[in-house]
Amino acid sequence: MQRYFLTETPETDEFDLPADIAHHLMTVLRGKVGTMAEFVYPDRETMVVAKVSEIGDDVTRMMVVERVEANVELPVQATLILGLAKGDKPELVVQKATELGVHHIIFVETDWSVVHWGMKADKKIARLSKIAQGAAEQSHRLTVPDVQYLPNLQALTLPEAMIKIVAWEESAKQGEAAMLAQQFAQLRSGDEVAFLVGPEGGLKEAELELLTEKFGFVAAGLGPRILRAETAPLYALSALSFALELER
Repeated sequence: MQRYFLTETPETDEFDLPADIAHHLMTVLRGKVGTMAEFVYPDRETMVVAKVSEIGDDVTRMMVVERVEANVELPVQATLILGLAKGDKPELVVQKATELGVHHIIFVETDWSVVHWGMKADKKIARLSKIAQGAAEQSHRLTVPDVQYLPNLQALTLPEAMIKIVAWEESAKQGEAAMLAQQFAQLRSGDEVAFLVGPEGGLKEAELELLTEKFGFVAAGLGPRILRAETAPLYALSALSFALELER
């Protein structure tokens, strides 16, 4: 069943669809009277199943038939901080990370970033936000991750209590394998965790020093193999899901 995110809370169990959602449901999906869909309210907690009850020239009216309780979100707030990567890698990571449960995605320029967004950042973020919404609908999330851009690592502002992990290639090369699991073991429901992954060229040691000393990041290897910039964040989220949702 198709899922949509509403930007306004319906006042009654009957509500009219916004034009963009009506177009998708009725034109793209060829909906008709009786067609049902899921709708997540702006509080990102309330979800209903509603059916098309009336079709007019300028209106598609829905009637709520069921209120649904769903527990599909990660038990912690997960943030990805990603060095800018080439090509369509940002689009891929946003889509897949949304499916894996991320809540916040921050793209940041680092010293070895090959690409630079500059004046194009707003346009890039708008496109990536649209991809995040589509992925959230497809994966039946209750929330759409927010996507941001920062010009450098110094611009980061993160809660002090957040557990912060930076993927560090040298840790993997040296065989370090325990730090990621140790950080996960500290997490409790409602906590916040951030994963930072550099671009294709990785991070400078000076950047690692900034992250560990100023922001409180812990360097960790992500297994014995060297992962691509677009693979590492998805590995981290998958490992987080296993540790908090499947293993416990």
